[in-house]
Amino acid sequence: QEQQERAALSEAQLERRVELLLAESDTLRLLDRPPALLSAEAPEAPAVLERNKIYAEICEAKIGSEYFEEKIVQTISGAAKTKEVQCEAITMAEKGVMVTPWDLDNALDAPGTEPAETEEAKSPAGKSNSPPAEGHGQAVAGPSATASPITLAESAAPARSHQEKECHSEAILTSAKLQQDLVVMERILMENIFQPKLAVYRQIPVLIEPVVASDTEAEEGEEDEEEEDEEEKQEEGPGAEQSPAEGAGPRLEQLWAYRCDLTRGHSVSSMACNRANPDLLAVGYREFVSQDQKRGLACCWSLKNPMWPERVFCCEHGVTAVDFSPGSPHLLAVGMADGRVAIYDVRSRRDAALLDSSASLNKHKGPVWQLRWVEQDRGATGGDRKERLMCISGDGRMTQWFIQQRLDCFDVMKIKRTESGKKKLPGEREKKSEGPISQEAAGMCFDFHPEDPDVFLAGTEEGHIYCCSCSGQEQILGTYRGHKGPVYKVAWNPSSTDMFLSCSADWSILLWRRGSHTPLLTFTSVTAFVHDIKWAPKSAFIFAAVNEKRVEIWDLSVSIFQPVLSCAASPEGNLSSLLFARNAECLLLGDSCGQVGVWQLHSLPVPSPEQVWLCWQGTPGEHP
Repeated sequence: QEQQERAALSEAQLERRVELLLAESDTLRLLDRPPALLSAEAPEAPAVLERNKIYAEICEAKIGSEYFEEKIVQTISGAAKTKEVQCEAITMAEKGVMVTPWDLDNALDAPGTEPAETEEAKSPAGKSNSPPAEGHGQAVAGPSATASPITLAESAAPARSHQEKECHSEAILTSAKLQQDLVVMERILMENIFQPKLAVYRQIPVLIEPVVASDTEAEEGEEDEEEEDEEEKQEEGPGAEQSPAEGAGPRLEQLWAYRCDLTRGHSVSSMACNRANPDLLAVGYREFVSQDQKRGLACCWSLKNPMWPERVFCCEHGVTAVDFSPGSPHLLAVGMADGRVAIYDVRSRRDAALLDSSASLNKHKGPVWQLRWVEQDRGATGGDRKERLMCISGDGRMTQWFIQQRLDCFDVMKIKRTESGKKKLPGEREKKSEGPISQEAAGMCFDFHPEDPDVFLAGTEEGHIYCCSCSGQEQILGTYRGHKGPVYKVAWNPSSTDMFLSCSADWSILLWRRGSHTPLLTFTSVTAFVHDIKWAPKSAFIFAAVNEKRVEIWDLSVSIFQPVLSCAASPEGNLSSLLFARNAECLLLGDSCGQVGVWQLHSLPVPSPEQVWLCWQGTPGEHP
C-alpha cells in the first residue's frame, strides 16, 4: 500500500518542503511535592537561615537537660500534608415500637406460664374441660388450639439459650486458665495486704508513702509532737528511766498468724520447715474431744498467702508429727495418733497419701509422737545423699522406715521400763516381774546427735532419757534420770555438741552434759507443763521454751535463774509447739486454737566462738 501511495505522488510533490509546528500541551499534575532545599540566592534564603540557626540553638540547649529525652514524640513535627479520604455517607434512622402494659406483663411471666401452655397443647383441639361461653365457643376454641404450638416454640428457644449460657458459665468457672488467673490475683492481694509485715520478716526497709501536707499543717504537727513529748517527760518523772539491762534484752513483735476456718478448733501438734524452700511450713493438727480421736489435718503454709494453706491433707486421725525430707523436699512424712505413718507429695493437689503404713504388719500400736528424716552421709550432696525415716511411738518402739513399693519398717530398739532406784528394806519381799505389756515404756521424743548420725537421745513417758546407738551390740549407752514426769522434748546443742536440753510435764527444763548422768542446771519459772524447747540457731547460750500460757527466752550468758523474756503469746489458748524460722529472725508459736503465730525476735545477741568455748569449758553450773 505504501508503494502504491508513493507511486501516486509525483516527483515535484516529493521534493516540496513541508513545515511542521510543535506546540506544548496542558500539564496534568498527579503529585505536587515542594522541595525542602532552597537556593542561597533566593530572596527567602535569609529567613530560612535564621530559622535553622534558632533550631540548632534549641537542640544544643536540650542536650544534658534532665527534662529532655531523645524520643520521636519530642522531635519537631514536619510540614503538615493534606490527606483526603472518600467513603460512603453514614446513614442514620430512628425506629420505635409501641409497647402496651399487658405485653410487659406477658414478657415477665413467660417462664411461669410454660407448664400451663404445655397442658393446653396436650388437650385435643376443639375440646376443653371447661364449658365454652355461650355464642362464642367455636370462635374461642379454634384460635387457642392453633396458637399454643407457636407459643411453645417461642418459649423453647429462650429456655435452650438459658441452658447454653449456664453450661458456658460453668465451663469458664472450671477452666484451668481462670484458676491460674485467680491464683495470681490472690498473690497480688496478699502482697498488698502483708507487704509491711513481710518486709520486716525479710529484714528489708519498709517503704512508707510520704504524706503531702501544707506548711501550716506541718507547723501544727510539730507543735503537737513537742507538747506530747513534754507531757510524757512530766508523767515519767525522774525515777522512770529504763535501765540499760532492760533496754538491751530481746523482745517479741507479732507479725501475723497462719490460721483459717479449717484449723479452728484443732491443736497444733508439730511444725517443720522445708529444707529447699524455707518459706514453706508444714503444720500438723489434731483434736481431742471427750477422749475421742477425731480427724486431723496436715497443712502446708506459704508466705505468699498467710490466710489460707497451699496444701491441705485430711487424715482419719489426729496428726501428731510432721517432717520434710531433706533429700526429696517434696515428700512430707506424717505421723498420726493411731500409729499410722503416711508420706504425701506436696507437688500434687490430691488428698490421698503417696504411701501408707496401714498395710504394714510392723506398724505402730500407739501414737507416733515424733518422726524425722535423718541424713546418714551428711557430707554427701545431691543424689549421693542417703536418708532414713525414724519414728518413736507410744508402744515403746523406735523404728526405721524404708520406702519401696510399700511403706514398711523394722525396730531399731525397744524401750524397756527400768526398776526404781529405791533400796529394798529388810524383810521386804521381792516384787514379781511385770507382764510383757507393762514392761515396755512409751517413747515420747528423740533427737539425733548433730555430728554422729548413729547416736540419739530418746525420752520416755516415765521421765528417763536414754542415750542410744543405732550401730553396735550395746544399744543403750547411758541413762539420764532427773525428771518426775513424761519427757516431751530433747534437743542437742548445735554448737556445743556435748550439751542437750530436756523438758517435761514436771514443770522443769534440765541442761545435761553427755558424760554426766546428773543434770547441770534446772530451769523452772512457772508451774506449768513445758511442751517444747528449741536452741537458737545462731547462739549456743539461747534457747526458747513454751509452757501452757507463755513463751520464754533463756540466755545462759545473762542469767540462769530467770528468762530474759517471758511473754503471753496466746491469750485465747495454750501454747503447744515452737520453731525458729530458718531464713529470718522469727519465732513460730503454735497453740491449741489452731493458729501459728509468727513473732519477730528483736535484739537477739550472737556470741563469739571464743565466748562459747570459754563458757562451756567452765560449766555454767559452777558460776553460782
